[in-house]
Amino acid sequence: MSNVLNRRRFLRGSAVAGAAALATPAIAQNAPTTLKMQAAWGGGIFLENAQSFAARVNEMSGGSLVIEVLSVDAVVKTSQMQDAVHRGVLDAAHYVSAYWYGKSKAASLFGTGPCFGWSSQEMLGWIYAGGGQELFDELMSNLRLNVVSFFNSPMPAQPLGWFQQEITDASQMQGLKYRTVGLAADVLLEMGMSVVQLPGGEIQPAMKSGLIDAAEFNNPTSDRDFGMQDVSKFYHLASYHQSQECFEVTINKDKFNALSPEHQAIIRNASMAENSGFYWGNTKRYADDLVKLQEQDGVSVFRTPDSVMAAQLEAWDVVTKRIADEDPFFAKVMESQMAYAKNVMGYLNLNQPNYQQAYKHYFG
Repeated sequence: MSNVLNRRRFLRGSAVAGAAALATPAIAQNAPTTLKMQAAWGGGIFLENAQSFAARVNEMSGGSLVIEVLSVDAVVKTSQMQDAVHRGVLDAAHYVSAYWYGKSKAASLFGTGPCFGWSSQEMLGWIYAGGGQELFDELMSNLRLNVVSFFNSPMPAQPLGWFQQEITDASQMQGLKYRTVGLAADVLLEMGMSVVQLPGGEIQPAMKSGLIDAAEFNNPTSDRDFGMQDVSKFYHLASYHQSQECFEVTINKDKFNALSPEHQAIIRNASMAENSGFYWGNTKRYADDLVKLQEQDGVSVFRTPDSVMAAQLEAWDVVTKRIADEDPFFAKVMESQMAYAKNVMGYLNLNQPNYQQAYKHYFG
């Protein structure tokens, strides 16, 4: 009798195991698919952001899709990352569009373009809901680049940066050797500055040695990590030179198309989730580190004068007209952005209250 019962238990257990195996999604039974993604960041908060995106993908896929994050220069130089993804040397890259705008100045419109009264939130809205992604895909086709890209992480406006004195008038900026990237370089050249484009890690040493007189990178946290407070005590926040920007995650098109529809959807949705994760986490860190720069490092923080920002807008007008007259696609992208900004910001400007008024009411 016991043999019969044992046999029944065995058969019943086998049936359950077999049913469980059939019920397990095929996506989890195969060996993990791994994508190697090089970041443009050697450390600090932006590398953490790249790792956060990878972690979302890994978790959402249950480990069946793994993004391995490589640090800056691990395989190729930052300036070579897009070509490396195009050729399949890298599966993916995590950077900003301004880093490859040398191929097409229209690239900078997807990151460091002119401000039409919008922030990074609305620029990403244009990409997701206003035709921006389709225009970017058209640009990739025009350039014959074998890549697909996803945009995320709305960055607050970037500070005007670090100077050796307080800037109260745009005339003080003329002739200064200044570090920035993307179309912002053209704008500040138009304002009379001498612009040097350097990777983030080289900014502080360049200012310390006198190679440059002033500089910006992106935010108080990264700036403090670089040690900018050791080479300057004058920090100017607010600027139109890079008033909106976001990350670009670019993937080899053949590799992406070879992924299952589930894995493709996971990448798309992980990118969208990074929009909120980045903004909530990074703005808190930036605010905390701005306080540290002031209270612990003795940095004097100023808001860039409106007159300087007005001069920036005038420079943007000159630069964008010059490029648009020569590049019909640039003009096409800018026209799309302006139509979106006029529509969306028209609503938001009418609808949103004066938050600064409320802030002053409570905090002075």
